[in-house]
Amino acid sequence: MPPLAEYDIAPASYGNMGLLMQLRWLAVLGQLLTIWIAHHYIGVRLPLAQLVAVPAMLALMNVLTWALGRHRSGYSYLELLGALMLDVEALSWQLYFTGGATNPFIFLFLVQIMIGAILLPARWSWIVALVACCDVAFLTFDFRPLDLPPAYAGQHFQLYLIGSLSCFMLIAALLVIYVVRMDRNQRSSSAALATLRQRAAEEQHIVRMGLLASGAAHELGTPMASMSVILGDWAHHPAIADAADLAEDLADMQAELQRCKGILSGILMSAGEVRGENPTVTTLRGFLQDIAQDWQARTTTPITLHDALGEDMDIVADPALRQVIGNVVDNALEVSPKGINLMARRDGDWWQIAVRDQGPGFAPELLPHVGRPYMSTKGRDGGGLGLFLVANVLRQLGGRMMVDNLPEGGAVVALSIPLSALAFQGKGAA
Repeated sequence: MPPLAEYDIAPASYGNMGLLMQLRWLAVLGQLLTIWIAHHYIGVRLPLAQLVAVPAMLALMNVLTWALGRHRSGYSYLELLGALMLDVEALSWQLYFTGGATNPFIFLFLVQIMIGAILLPARWSWIVALVACCDVAFLTFDFRPLDLPPAYAGQHFQLYLIGSLSCFMLIAALLVIYVVRMDRNQRSSSAALATLRQRAAEEQHIVRMGLLASGAAHELGTPMASMSVILGDWAHHPAIADAADLAEDLADMQAELQRCKGILSGILMSAGEVRGENPTVTTLRGFLQDIAQDWQARTTTPITLHDALGEDMDIVADPALRQVIGNVVDNALEVSPKGINLMARRDGDWWQIAVRDQGPGFAPELLPHVGRPYMSTKGRDGGGLGLFLVANVLRQLGGRMMVDNLPEGGAVVALSIPLSALAFQGKGAA
């Protein structure tokens, strides 16, 4: 693991700095309230100028942090450490003028140490702990005793017990309310980071597949071009031209060769950018009907199209998008010989396509992992790439894929695509 830099943005630092500011506002209000009660009601003679200066300084730091950090995405570990050190030294200053280690609120240092352990790396949190320990050691031997009024002069221990109870309850509340929230922020940030790492790993798979497809294209391009030339020459040969059966077979071979070229081009587009070559302008309804008709021509399995689109609109139909929808249809046809349902509707600014089959459905343990590479229910080596490509192409378009098993049997794969990613901005839009 690479070493942490002082100026690296800490995970969840923006939210955690906000929690530190909330704690600081509580400290400001709590200190001012405590000073006022101790001075006016109990009659403790306090150095008011020195004590009030600290809440004023903390309030000023909060205002500056808010003003300078409104447009920031986060804070570095060094800045978080500085914020904690400010709070630690502010507490030390207040305790020095209010009894030092004899003041039960000295245990508030434990809250600062706990926060440092959560927000900072281990070696940085030790700095907070060591500074706090040094301050406590100093306050044990050097402090200004409280100047209690005569009525409380002989009740030091009773006041200490009351203060200890108040401090314990305050620490318990701070730990539950703020430290738990900071820890939740850290966990949420770690989960988001793990998701990004998983996505980066998936993108690496796409890159590898793109390189493999590109190499295959170069290797297969020459023999396929040669085959195309040879078949073209044969088509004009008198012996074949005079034989209807041979001419028909030759036409089928040429059609299959073109299909191979189309499949190879589709693989290249799926492994690369979403916007492939030769996008065409069509409509939502026409695009989906064309896909359904194309697949119905390839199979004897019934494909039922349910059109709930409502008002149609012009879109830029990219071949890569056609292929990913075709991948879902192909998977459904493979497991549902009785037929599949292809449903489409508009939900606000989203185009939703659902493919329902009557097959065995997804294994429950695989449902959370559908769309990841090599997670397949078909038991084939290297399987699971079809829905993986679908999920990644949709993600590049800003869409998403959801899969589920149906209560009556079979499965549904639902694709949601933002219309803004497909809308045609030229003339004649519907």
